[in-house]
Amino acid sequence: MNKVLNLTIAIPVKNEEKNLLGCIKAIGKDLAKQIVIIDSGSTDKTIEIAKSQDVDVVNFNWDGKFPKKRNWFLRNYNLTTKWVLFLDADEYLTPEFKTELRAKLKQTQAVGFWLNYTIYFMGKKLKGGYPLNKLALFQVGAGEYERIDEDKWSNLDMEIHEHPILKGEIGYIKSKIDHRDFRGVSHYMNKHNEYASWEAYRYIKTINDEAAKAKWTWKQKIKYKLMQSALIGPVYFIGSFVFYGGWKDGATGFAFAILKKAYFTQIYCKIKELSNNEK
Repeated sequence: MNKVLNLTIAIPVKNEEKNLLGCIKAIGKDLAKQIVIIDSGSTDKTIEIAKSQDVDVVNFNWDGKFPKKRNWFLRNYNLTTKWVLFLDADEYLTPEFKTELRAKLKQTQAVGFWLNYTIYFMGKKLKGGYPLNKLALFQVGAGEYERIDEDKWSNLDMEIHEHPILKGEIGYIKSKIDHRDFRGVSHYMNKHNEYASWEAYRYIKTINDEAAKAKWTWKQKIKYKLMQSALIGPVYFIGSFVFYGGWKDGATGFAFAILKKAYFTQIYCKIKELSNNEK
């Protein structure tokens, strides 16, 4: 029998009844010492599902400012494990990932790990497109998500594009976690509209802040450079659909790349709108 890892899996949620049960079941009973649901006032069956699976539930009420959900959890919850993994409710651990996770945590000098994800869109697992990876697994006390002092730029109460700032070596887990959202295209588009607003406000606030820019990853530096141009949408589309093989997914891959192109174009437009309003 596999030994339970010295690991807490934290799942931030709000109205995730369509995703949560599958997420918890994919984790299994013998992987982590603790599973914690961090809820933001769900009004559906999310809490009922969590309690039926015998996992801990904590409530988070956001005031529109720092800290958001993940940093609040790191600062206020009594974590007793060595490691913490932040997992979204639409992310499902695969057997391959869990096997590699056990091997990596057994003996490592790293304080955190980059994780890789598959992407499902309209029920189809995508073969191409930009790879999705996140620094979502790290040692408790090694750091926290970057601090961004916002004033309720959107209704997003959880860190989305903020990344953890850790002190120490960062490792890499190759096996993928399945990213599968069952809430449909309408939810996807509404969510990305909020993401675009947040990104625009962050750009305006930090583009001239050298201290903040110094903490950006290389990907963030490229993204914020491109945000200065209306070409960011077409550039993303060409990169995703052509160079990263989105064409392999046919019409689904084309539609996915088009929606992402629209998303980045929307960010550019919102940046221009905010800049004009300031002037």
